[in-house]
Formats: sequence, structure tokens, C-alpha cells
Amino acid sequence: MANLFTDPEAGPNPPEEITVVVECLKGDRNKYEYEKDIPGVVLDRVLHSNVHYPADYGFIPRSWYDDDDPLDVLLLVEDPTFPGCVVEARPVALMGMDDDGEQDDKVIAVPSEDPRFDHIEDLADVPDHLQAEIDEFFRTYKNLEAGKEVETLGWENREAALDAISHSQDLYAQKFD
Repeated sequence: MANLFTDPEAGPNPPEEITVVVECLKGDRNKYEYEKDIPGVVLDRVLHSNVHYPADYGFIPRSWYDDDDPLDVLLLVEDPTFPGCVVEARPVALMGMDDDGEQDDKVIAVPSEDPRFDHIEDLADVPDHLQAEIDEFFRTYKNLEAGKEVETLGWENREAALDAISHSQDLYAQKFD
């Protein structure tokens, strides 16, 4: 069985084109995580708050970030995929986030092969209301979990997302190669 953390490349042309391994689904409250040691997708928890993921959510394989996890990606989709689905995507923005004192930024990306998202190339193309929904989700999704503190830190453009992806690849190489 392939290990979706180490086996796929980070993308066909990272950081401009990335691979996303989907863990959580748009519209769902289940928090799935890919366990690289199994390897497989496990149910980490059900979100304690009455919120749901505003898009599919996963990570970039062969990446590592400042929170000691693979770099997170929120994949804008019309319809949810499934946990473990591998999608080629284009990064378009970055949302800064602090999760319990750790930098836990989120790359915002769109599927490379979905014409519904061809017009989204940078942060300015992501509708303001969708940005507000994403921010609201991450500001509140841990509110009912004891001892958890999350702070969203604002939005940055595509270049910031590309820089974060490059940084995550450098950290991965230092830690695992």
C-alpha cells in the first residue's frame, strides 16, 4: 500500500502546481487525519462545535511545516471528494493561523482540472464572503474543545502561498531526506 505522506511527489511542478491528499470533506464535521505510520485515514475526532468544513481539507505530501505536521491545504471544490483522494491543485492564497501557539498556516488551492475554478488565480479572485466563511470556520471550530486556542492571522496572496510551500519542502528535506 502506498504511503500518501511520502510516496506521491509534492506536485507536478511545486510550488506552482501541488498534490493535495484530502483528509476532511466539504460540509462534514468529521476530522479525519492521514496516519503515515499505518498508513491510512483515521477518524481523529468529530468537531465539537456546530460547524462544518467550508471546503475539502488535506495536506501536501512530502511537506513539513512549523507546526510539525505536513502543510495544510483548503481545496476549494463544488462537491466533496473522499478521504485519501489525491488531487492536483493550484495554490491561490494563504491564510495565516496560530493554533495553540504554533504557526499553522493554510494554503488555499483550487483543483487544476476543474474549469469552474480557472478564473481563480490569486487571493483577489476568492470571493470575499468565502474568505469570511473560511476565517469564521477556523476561528470557531475549536471553541468547545477545552484548552484549545486558535487565532486567524489574515490573508495573503498567491506569492505568500508559494513561499510557504517552498518553506515546507525545505523543512521536509531537512527532516526526512
